[in-house]
Amino acid sequence: MPINQLNPVPPDKTPAPSSMVPVEPVGATNLPAADAAASAMEATAGAGGAAASPAGKTLRLGDKLVQLGLISPDQLQIVLTEQKNTKKMIGTILVEMGFVTESALGEVLAESSGTQKFDPKSTMLDSTVVRRIPKEIAARHKVIPVSYEDGVLQLAMADVYNVLAIDQVRRHVPKNTKIVPIYCTDSEILELIDQYYDYEISVDGILREIETGIRDNTKLDGRQEGYVNPTVRLVNALLVDAIKSGASDIHFEPEGSFLRLRYRIDGQMMQVRSFHRDYWSAMVVRIKIMSGMNIAETRNPQDGRISYNVLGREVDFRVATQPTVHGENIVMRLLDKTKSLVPLENLGFSEHNIAVLKKLIKRPEGIIIVTGPTGSGKTTTLYSILNYINDINTNIMTLEDPVEYQLPLIRQSNVREGTGLDWLSGIKSLMRQDPDIIFVGEVRDEDTALMAVRAALTGHQVYTTLHTNDALGAIPRLGDIGVPAHLLANSLIGCLAQRLARKLCQNCKKEHKATEEECKILGVSAAKSPTIYEPGGCEKCNGKGHKGRTGIVEILRVDKGLEEMIATHATRRAMLEYALKNDFVSMQEDGVRKVLAGEISLSELINTIDITDRL
Repeated sequence: MPINQLNPVPPDKTPAPSSMVPVEPVGATNLPAADAAASAMEATAGAGGAAASPAGKTLRLGDKLVQLGLISPDQLQIVLTEQKNTKKMIGTILVEMGFVTESALGEVLAESSGTQKFDPKSTMLDSTVVRRIPKEIAARHKVIPVSYEDGVLQLAMADVYNVLAIDQVRRHVPKNTKIVPIYCTDSEILELIDQYYDYEISVDGILREIETGIRDNTKLDGRQEGYVNPTVRLVNALLVDAIKSGASDIHFEPEGSFLRLRYRIDGQMMQVRSFHRDYWSAMVVRIKIMSGMNIAETRNPQDGRISYNVLGREVDFRVATQPTVHGENIVMRLLDKTKSLVPLENLGFSEHNIAVLKKLIKRPEGIIIVTGPTGSGKTTTLYSILNYINDINTNIMTLEDPVEYQLPLIRQSNVREGTGLDWLSGIKSLMRQDPDIIFVGEVRDEDTALMAVRAALTGHQVYTTLHTNDALGAIPRLGDIGVPAHLLANSLIGCLAQRLARKLCQNCKKEHKATEEECKILGVSAAKSPTIYEPGGCEKCNGKGHKGRTGIVEILRVDKGLEEMIATHATRRAMLEYALKNDFVSMQEDGVRKVLAGEISLSELINTIDITDRL
């Protein structure tokens, strides 16, 4: 298969002609990548001569390295002279003489060949994916699978032009798999092969190794880097397992004589396994080293962060320790950008709510508030909104505690209480940065609330969050904080309240006719009993009956009539009656519609939102 079909370069990513270094595939498929790409470059420009002009002509490898400032002209002459004597490739000589590192050379070659550069130091591989390819093939062709998702296999290769290696790999993957080569150096490939084929990677296997092997503190204290240390492999395996399980949080909870490991999946805590207490001290040290914490500090809480490329995507772990009577408790929040930054249409909102939300966003100035308890998806919704309105013509500034996902074009700042950048001073500072849109992570007190409202009144669009039970509750809540009614009426665009409910697994959900009591809760006639669904259990959902979550949402749009009611301190009941007459859909009604559509079960709706008035 031609290389350009395996890894096409998108038209909008093509480098400018002045920086292009065309590389043609070469016949020698067993050469290292440095030699293969270097020989391709040399074949297009000859073994020696002057650098090419920027008018679209080719550059040789040596000239490219000189242009980038990685080597000097006299070093290039030394290499060219050595090449005449030894007949070796330029890339090999450069590394052997120490003029460039293998990694730096790899960056240039990866750019030249239009492929990614794979960094194994910040990556965790899935052993089940790696071992799809026999060790003999991996070692002979210097390849190793990096990720396999949605029919695409990312294959780290020392020679991205090795078509024979790609054909050999293709025999061990499903028929329609697309193989995408990414560049990795020889030494890194060989080290990965050694790690993932010669050492135990599974959690159970590592535990058996520790129990039956040598309990040498130098190998178990978590400080020694590398795959020789079973604690390093154990922690890595647990993180990979949590991501594969779809967990949002990992809880390491020490008890008197054992350590409990729990995941939060789809909002529910689930016990995964228990470890003997002996393992915990080494695991704590390893996690602290990974997240940049002080390993000697055990009596005070600490916060840290880990960034890794796992299963082919970038995942951040926000780590927090808490001293307890049985030792340090650690909770890791998984921040998976590819799964959390979703388009508005994929949030699970109804068509009605999507239309209302887009109408609110079109208002040029004012404040939009997202409310809900912790874990209700407020951050995901707000990031999706910011991503939707983000473009080169808009200046978006955010103030967060902490920044969870980094977005392009958006200037994001972390709040640090007790320093010069708290919520109040942060908003004042943002106002001097000429913003069009401001996102304030949370409104906590009167000064912050008033500053956010003033920002909205001075022509900015402001987004923020509150902790209230429903959308209407945001209005009296801001009044309690200290925002005058007339200012709130003039600045408020709308309020969005939401909860997250577990979706039924569409593969195994069970249908039944709603009972008389269920019809009463759903607000439908028992004479025309609808078909509703309850969870089953199958392999796709790991026997839980649920897979994924969806939002149950209500959006209160503030129009002229509601503005007047806010300014004149109308009662909550009066405002609710007005809103219902003007296409407001409550969370109760939105949830009922999702039950009738077969998205969620009635029991899940009852557990998620307050519908006691219907019982």
